[in-house]
Amino acid sequence: MIILGIESSCDETAASIVNDKKEILAQTILSQQEHIEFGGVVPEIAARSHLEYIDGIISDTLKKANLTFDDLDAVAAAAGPGLIGGVVVGVMTAKAICLAKNIPFIAVNHLEGHALMPRLIDNIKYPYLLLLASGGHCQILEVSGPDNYKRLGTTIDDAAGEAFDKTAKMLNLGYPGGPKIEKLALNGDENRFTLPRPLKGKDGCNLSFSGLKTATRHIIESYAPDGKINNAQIPEQDLYDICASFQLAISDCFTNKLSLAIKEFKSNHPQGEHLVISGGVAANKYIREKLETLANKNGLKFAAPPIKLCTDNGTMIAWAGIERLQKGLTSPLDFKPKPRWPLDDTTPQARGAGVKA
Repeated sequence: MIILGIESSCDETAASIVNDKKEILAQTILSQQEHIEFGGVVPEIAARSHLEYIDGIISDTLKKANLTFDDLDAVAAAAGPGLIGGVVVGVMTAKAICLAKNIPFIAVNHLEGHALMPRLIDNIKYPYLLLLASGGHCQILEVSGPDNYKRLGTTIDDAAGEAFDKTAKMLNLGYPGGPKIEKLALNGDENRFTLPRPLKGKDGCNLSFSGLKTATRHIIESYAPDGKINNAQIPEQDLYDICASFQLAISDCFTNKLSLAIKEFKSNHPQGEHLVISGGVAANKYIREKLETLANKNGLKFAAPPIKLCTDNGTMIAWAGIERLQKGLTSPLDFKPKPRWPLDDTTPQARGAGVKA
């Protein structure tokens, strides 16, 4: 079974070809650079870039794998959630290939791509506990199979990756901000600044990062002679310390709520073995180490995708397509892309079910 996966939900135009032997036959990722000067993704620019490059990226990926469209058993595309212009580009491209070659189309929830990605790399059995953390999403989920998710907690405001990026912007570090904060934090004192851990001590597994971001802003503003953040003059070591303290606070928020989630997960699934992190924030080595320690402390195995596959990519969409096709979960060609698509929405329409392979 060979599937082409297409990802275009934000600012990566990506394609990958994966088979059911868990082999990545080829992959191509174009990270759009047009957004750097704006400090964040501009939806219209992203959509135009996807449209310009997607055909070439798919062609290059097929060439790398020494395959043609005739060798494909199906095409999977990220069909939401995401920036709707980019999502439409990927979905329509996938549908055109499927219609021309009379093969199944698989609409993949972008979040499901992240959720299932670790299973491509590691021998992870269902069910497992997942922290899905990226620039736009932050959820704690029980994963029992493709199309089978139970949400234990979510962010009530900003996502963790969003908090990283916005804090980096306040510090004039540029975009994307997460990797830059992580790098500077290596030289910082993480206990230098006192920052809040929102919702700590509260029942439930929901997360919050807006207050943490605001508290960090107040610290940055204290370095501005006129109180305006754009005029902040932060000494180098203080900058390192702010980054380290902020990163520690994010990590503590995760471990605080995951400790509660682990208890619920073990109660619901005594046979569960893994704590998994996926999504762009999973590329942060410091956070990975903290979560691995938490997993070991609670008798769970820790797993995360390779760092290069944590950010958006076509491989995760192709693998989710493999898992869905194995269950006969394909999508009609009139499937409508979804700018909002909760991962734990299990209605037939949300799943995209309706046509079996």
